Amino acid sequence: MPLYWNAADLIRANFEEIARGNKPKGAEIGRLTGKQLADINQLRAAHVPPLPPMVAEVIFYGRHMYASRVVRDGYTVDDVVDQIVSAMGSAAVFANNPKMTILQNRTGRADRYGNIVRDLAVLECTVRHPRPELFSVMPKGDAIRPKK
Repeated sequence: MPLYWNAADLIRANFEEIARGNKPKGAEIGRLTGKQLADINQLRAAHVPPLPPMVAEVIFYGRHMYASRVVRDGYTVDDVVDQIVSAMGSAAVFANNPKMTILQNRTGRADRYGNIVRDLAVLECTVRHPRPELFSVMPKGDAIRPKK
């Protein structure tokens, strides 16, 4: 399993710090699978000029995610944790995108609002190099949105 057993608690703790106006500490929440890491590093090696490889361990701060998903979009913390668990699961695959490093679970997941979503995680691979940071998550296919 790519996420550690206590990842949901670490994510919630960071979101609570952010809600209190504090700067959260980086939390090690899981590891990419061998396939996910190999696919990401293969694309990085093919970049001109080549980019240095990443390591498997993923870290989480959550400030952007809290601001965009919880505050702006109206998702609950539990909604976002569900999105992260799905998008970072072993079934998630690397999706080639020229602007972002993306993992997406292409298996539909029923959310709390009646949607079947395919959760997508955006990894930031520069600032915390060599560890990828889970920067954002998006539930693709959420036609029915939470009420703000």
